[in-house]
Amino acid sequence: MQLKKMIDKIKEHPAADQIGMILSHTGIVRGSSQDGRPVSGLTVSVDHERLRRIIEREKQSPGIVDIKVETVEDKPLAVGDEIMRLVVAGDKRANVIPVLERTLNAIKETVTHKTEEFV
Repeated sequence: MQLKKMIDKIKEHPAADQIGMILSHTGIVRGSSQDGRPVSGLTVSVDHERLRRIIEREKQSPGIVDIKVETVEDKPLAVGDEIMRLVVAGDKRANVIPVLERTLNAIKETVTHKTEEFV
């Protein structure tokens, strides 16, 4: 997963002249679970059809030019490894920030499933 490549791809979009902001999120494996237990790593599975639907829906939001998502799945990840990158491009911050937040929350709640490995 390379952020620069994702951004370069977005800049090739036919409506790139409408982009005033590109916002990104990088998810990383942290050393503890939500409840504070030490974690040595995790594995992620992805519902690709659900992901596609979320991206298509959010691309219809006002001012949004493009959304790109990359995930690492079905392989063991260690603490510090990247899990996912999400990039949202649009006209202005008032449109881009809420879409990144909605998209990220929808992905985490309905698209990805994490299996943590505890220390």
